[in-house]
Amino acid sequence: MNFEITNPDKIIYPKEKITKKDVVLYYSRLAKYMLPFLKDRPISVIRCLSGINGECFFKKHPKTERKHIKTFFMGGDTENDEYFYLTKEEDIVFQAQMGTIEFHIWANKVNKLNSPDIMTFDLDPDEKLPLETLRDGAKKLKSVLDELKLKSYLKTSGGKGYHVLVPFKKSLSYQKFSEFSRRVAELMESLYPNLFTSNIRKATRKNKIFLDWQRNTKGATCVAPYSLRARSGAKVSMPIAWKNIDKIAPNEIDIFSGVKGKNVWQDFFNLSQELSN
Repeated sequence: MNFEITNPDKIIYPKEKITKKDVVLYYSRLAKYMLPFLKDRPISVIRCLSGINGECFFKKHPKTERKHIKTFFMGGDTENDEYFYLTKEEDIVFQAQMGTIEFHIWANKVNKLNSPDIMTFDLDPDEKLPLETLRDGAKKLKSVLDELKLKSYLKTSGGKGYHVLVPFKKSLSYQKFSEFSRRVAELMESLYPNLFTSNIRKATRKNKIFLDWQRNTKGATCVAPYSLRARSGAKVSMPIAWKNIDKIAPNEIDIFSGVKGKNVWQDFFNLSQELSN
């Protein structure tokens, strides 16, 4: 893949001295693994043109930008109704060249705007909650999803929690899709009231895991697999095998360990294949 990196020595992560070149090269190496999760799916990105300590912004409308993207309208004809998506590995690298640090994906593809196909549960722990308790909570969620005959996949958030992804082959409306995810969260709360809360209010989260199901509403996003996070440490939201949950913390994988992690890349291969079909 041939591409030019402008201002390659620009510092993006000041503490770690990670440059724009490091970021672009990371995405060039990971693009083929990321593409199944980004291709033909509406995305939003976080750009930090002056590095993560500068002004960062959330971009979801293309406006005048047209290179290396495809666009579509949600139903209106104004720029605020127009969104964009990617189709090739080169598109991902170009986004990095344009200053993108984070990639966030919708639950649906552009040809099925009202039929989501991947459900996300974000396990957001209270800051004082022990890591082992968080891991136990993730395992309990997997167990319940198993009982519901739903295959689930795990990834780190690159922050303090884990993300559990569930692919859906059956076509559901966003209303039913969102309602089902809410009921799963409420079920976990009823089964383990001392461990989970489905209430978004921070006052309810003390010593608990907030099981965020609201990423499953239309237009909501979740950080994409393999995406960097625009935070100190250059952490990655990395797919991991369930068997490795006790070995890998939510913020353990960074830009440098991520490019070496072919063993964990493969763990999401089945999910990427399902979403590509």
